[in-house]
Amino acid sequence: MSKAQWENNEEIKIFREYLRIKSVHPDVDYTGCVEFIKRQAASLDLPVDVVYPVNDANPVVIVKWLGTQPELPSIMLNSHMDVVPVFPEHWTHDPFSADLDDEGRIYARGTQDTKGIGTQYLAAIRVLKAQGYQPKRSIYVTFVPDEELGGVLGMQGFVKGQYFKELNAGFCLDEGCSNIDDSYLIFYAERTAWQIRFKVSGTTGHGSQLLPNTAAEKLNYLVTKLLEYRTSQMERIKDLPNKFSGEVTSVNLTILSGGVQNNVLPPLLEAVFDIRIAIDVDLVAFEQQIRDWCAEAGSGIEIQFERKDEFSPVTKIDASNPFWTAFQNSLNEQNLKCTPIVCPGCTDSRFLRPLGVSALGFSPMKNMPILPHAHDEYTRADIYLHGIEVYTKIIPAIASV
Repeated sequence: MSKAQWENNEEIKIFREYLRIKSVHPDVDYTGCVEFIKRQAASLDLPVDVVYPVNDANPVVIVKWLGTQPELPSIMLNSHMDVVPVFPEHWTHDPFSADLDDEGRIYARGTQDTKGIGTQYLAAIRVLKAQGYQPKRSIYVTFVPDEELGGVLGMQGFVKGQYFKELNAGFCLDEGCSNIDDSYLIFYAERTAWQIRFKVSGTTGHGSQLLPNTAAEKLNYLVTKLLEYRTSQMERIKDLPNKFSGEVTSVNLTILSGGVQNNVLPPLLEAVFDIRIAIDVDLVAFEQQIRDWCAEAGSGIEIQFERKDEFSPVTKIDASNPFWTAFQNSLNEQNLKCTPIVCPGCTDSRFLRPLGVSALGFSPMKNMPILPHAHDEYTRADIYLHGIEVYTKIIPAIASV
């Protein structure tokens, strides 16, 4: 297709309209998103609900397609409305213009993460309704807020309420990510995120003195142990066939702070580590290892968990899970390859799996750079439109289980 054909394609127009809505952190206003989704639901002749599970500033929008057997556990098609901040000086296009270049690249924050799948779900439903298709299971297209800040004001709050319980969700498609080769990446599990602040106290005094038990000595010991563990995980990646970081535990020092003057030994130094724990790690034993390292470093080390997620169950990707079988068979019938992996980051699926909802992260983008949160985030018009075709096969497959 030519640039003019892409520009005149109705689904591309809808997608670009959504991208131009600035639902960007840190001060997100979801009003434009809510109104946009309501218009789309009306065009599909589908009812829509807006609920506020936590506060009036963070709506969850639900487009509802009733199934012929609504008593069965339903299908959720989830995406989030919020996007991460941008630094326009590093972009070659306005981040909210949704510019389309001659090669069909659509530049905007949210093209990959994750406004694209939200409008693709709706576009696929448009095709299916035009074909006269009616799902067996009810389908709920959910648009949630706050995913980029952890989901506390979005999915985490939503799943605690009565509205979610009444959805009776059995399976969810959520966000995945693009892949640089010809295989779709499928997230079937997520690592456990811990963010730990270590507050290390020690002997203070004049900077010319060699005093014992300083905060720097203790911190050095602790940091060394954690970074040695990090090195061991980097070695593990070398032995893995797919080299994806989600298969191992990541350990990263993200904040260092302390000191009051250049000739004074600091009474307190602080370090923050972002740790994403692999699904095969015993969390209790891992925490004890960290506490043992602190004890070995010396007294006066306080551990503060700024984030301590619970383990999220793994979605089964074998014949015991009929939703996985239907999903995989649909891809096979389309001659499409997929690679199941552990998500290296976090998605809203981690709030669903503990409740018994089978969830897969899937964004139909392949042969594409991986650009979530990057400058000049983009997708290609042909890939976007092909993704709609893929969903028109997947949605009936999983809804017919």
